[in-house]
Amino acid sequence: MNGTATVGTAPTTANYGAISEKTGPRSPITSFDRSLALHLQKVNKLPMLTAEDEQVLAKRYRETGDAEAAHRLVASHLRLVAKIAMQYRGYGFPVAELISEGNFGMMRAIRRFDPDHGVRLSTYAIWWIRAAIQEYVLHSWSMVKIGTTASQKKLFFNLRKLKARLGSEREGRLSPEMVRQISVVLAVPESEVLDMDARLSAADHSLNAPMRNDGGGEWQDVLVDDRENQEASFAAQEELDARRALLRTAMTRLADRERDILTERRLHEGPATLHDLARKYGISRERVRQIEIRAVEKLQKWVANRAFAPAAVG
Repeated sequence: MNGTATVGTAPTTANYGAISEKTGPRSPITSFDRSLALHLQKVNKLPMLTAEDEQVLAKRYRETGDAEAAHRLVASHLRLVAKIAMQYRGYGFPVAELISEGNFGMMRAIRRFDPDHGVRLSTYAIWWIRAAIQEYVLHSWSMVKIGTTASQKKLFFNLRKLKARLGSEREGRLSPEMVRQISVVLAVPESEVLDMDARLSAADHSLNAPMRNDGGGEWQDVLVDDRENQEASFAAQEELDARRALLRTAMTRLADRERDILTERRLHEGPATLHDLARKYGISRERVRQIEIRAVEKLQKWVANRAFAPAAVG
């Protein structure tokens, strides 16, 4: 791969070039901590694998799970991971975190790589590395998930670039014509273009922020918790447990065949058919149905008597 990989372009060789703090697009992050600088220096010194060595190591790992082979494959591609991570500096995340996520993607790629397909590992791995970093950026950009579908991901990573190309960065809002053009270019609905533009343009607000300038409570104070309170949940669970215990006791009042037929017909997720049970017991389907109905009636009668019995009765 010559130079910095761009979106949609896979590297075709293992020659990634040296990594430095200037690699990648401009970013609001202008300085690196020392540990990251040392990491990049180490990465640049790691030996590259020849195609033959890579093939041998990949086959050894695939066939035997050799951890040392996997380690050498990962180490020889850390330069590629760092170079791809640099492309996402503009989103405002620490580069060390982007590299870490890219390393996870690299390891996933190695686990799934088939050396018999005749391609270099770098060509295959770039997609896994980029996917891991993009998922991290996407889910960390806002406390509220900004996009989960394929079209939302395309919009998240390409909308600002397309807006700048169309000259809407200065105007702020997208014109109907710009919305239509972006929709066509990215093959997404116009409504999703408008929705993503609004979400990217809005800043996150803290729920701990005061509702008014003079104080008077925080925004989180007016949020409604739709979940049941602990008392209601406990009471509901107690009632459910009592009903289950009552059913278990009632089932013991049935004959073996009645209990089996009722269980197969009413208590399983995939109920048995009348035909299956008729064959099992050597009786007609109508007879199975009659036994089932009689068993239900017995249970109902027993439970009703139990419900109205004095509390002291065991």
